[in-house]
Amino acid sequence: MKISVNDSDYAFDAAITLDELLRFLEHPQSGSALAVNQVIVPRPQWAEYLLKDGDNIVLFQAIAGG
Repeated sequence: MKISVNDSDYAFDAAITLDELLRFLEHPQSGSALAVNQVIVPRPQWAEYLLKDGDNIVLFQAIAGG
């Protein structure tokens, strides 16, 4: 299975969830947001959301400021 995360390509032997992807990338969940194929996926769905071959993921960090 091949996916793209922030314009970088990754290959996995089997489908993975968004939670598993974040652990693989060593990226903290806190303050993060994810969009799969330009659709925001709510955090409560990350543990169950299975990625598919060809998915395009955008991972971004929420930034607070004033």
